[in-house]
Amino acid sequence: MQHVDVREMPFEPWQYLADWQAQQLPENARSGATAVFVGTMRDFNEGDDVTGMYLEHYPGMTERQLATLVAEASQRWSLDAALVVHRVGEILPTQPIVLVAVWSAHRAAAFEACRHLMETLKHTAPFWKRETLSNGTVRWVDRNTLG
Repeated sequence: MQHVDVREMPFEPWQYLADWQAQQLPENARSGATAVFVGTMRDFNEGDDVTGMYLEHYPGMTERQLATLVAEASQRWSLDAALVVHRVGEILPTQPIVLVAVWSAHRAAAFEACRHLMETLKHTAPFWKRETLSNGTVRWVDRNTLG
């Protein structure tokens, strides 16, 4: 079971995760491990205070790229399920931007797959960030951060 959701509306990651898990995972799921990553917007970047961000994407292309990443990770680690939710549009500090969750028979696979999905998404998915700084300046983010 794999699911990708690119959305403009804010979401509560833990509620989204609980709802998706209750609706999509079979009651007899045998997963022994679930690994989850939630990324939120920081109020700083490159030494500056940031008051907001606009995250652009190519509809259709972005979803396909994320689905490909999820499918590759699911095969590589024999995942039982994988979920990626990513915000686009206007985002404010402390709001969740991304939720990555994976289910696997073993914790090592779950941890590795979750980290791989997040890092690969961060560096290859077609998203563009425009930040608004506290002084009113607007700038495009040239690169994604590592780690």
